[in-house]
Amino acid sequence: MTYLNEFSLRNLQFYITSPHSCSYLEGKQARSQVAVPNHLIDTQVYSELIKLGFRRSGLYTYRPHCDKCRACVPVRLIADQFVPNRTQRRTAKRLKHLTAEFCNLEFNAEHYQLYRKYQASRHAGGGMDQDNREQFTNFLLQSNIDTMLVAFREAGELRMVSLIDRLGDGLSSVYTFFDPDLTQASFGTYNILWQAELCNKLGLPYVYLGYWIAESRKMSYKINFQPLEGYRNGDWHLLPPQT
Repeated sequence: MTYLNEFSLRNLQFYITSPHSCSYLEGKQARSQVAVPNHLIDTQVYSELIKLGFRRSGLYTYRPHCDKCRACVPVRLIADQFVPNRTQRRTAKRLKHLTAEFCNLEFNAEHYQLYRKYQASRHAGGGMDQDNREQFTNFLLQSNIDTMLVAFREAGELRMVSLIDRLGDGLSSVYTFFDPDLTQASFGTYNILWQAELCNKLGLPYVYLGYWIAESRKMSYKINFQPLEGYRNGDWHLLPPQT
């Protein structure tokens, strides 16, 4: 097992899930390595786990552990070296009027309504489009980490909600959902730009962006944020831009 701090080695256990259908690559089977017990994974411990490619979903902390596939690459943006490209600069200019509101990590009916609308449009038939209030709460609002819930508004109208963990060496983008009717707005791109700027204000080096999957249309866009590091073979390496 890859080295963790002394506390984690003594107290955490890891198990491998049974194979299941991959959410991103059609026809592929996926497995995960899961860290337990959940209540011991606080901000300090998770700050170490994320450096090893782990992510969290609610209280569930995992990383891909597939038998014959290494398509999922954990990635992080080097915030203080990041220079937006032309398309990203246009997005920032177009959405500069959005206001960010830091909210309590608790259920909000307006957020839930936007979430259901987003899931029904972007992930119809995937199961999450039917999430009830309890499932929404378990997925987004349960956390042992230093977590921020940020709502973005345009002239008072809710446009986007982002869940962000503040860790020892950066911010981790946990999940973001937005108004799917505004298809040309590029809210997801703006959200990463905003997090990179916040990282710099906080003096933190990285924005952890989850997994980059070159073969997945939903996950391949992350390579457009440079310089981007990927976790491969037990270490972080710069990933070249895709041409």
